[in-house]
Amino acid sequence: MTAAQMRAARALIGIDQRTLARLSGVSLPTIQRMEASAGNVRGIVDSLTKVVAALDAAGVELIGENAASAAGGRGVRLKSGGGA
Repeated sequence: MTAAQMRAARALIGIDQRTLARLSGVSLPTIQRMEASAGNVRGIVDSLTKVVAALDAAGVELIGENAASAAGGRGVRLKSGGGA
């Protein structure tokens, strides 16, 4: 998961960092560090697993590079070569 995916996932379900920390059982400073990472989220695997599980439970499907959406529903993905 990239930091941008993490921020976008929060935006999709309308929660702030503090709420994600509470839902995942990970500290707020850890969430802040994860989202400040350049590229892929850096952190302890256990913390990352908890965040991914919390986002999944909230209804977010994280789509990996070159992966299809499992449900085939709506989603968000950057275009190839895209970016800000």
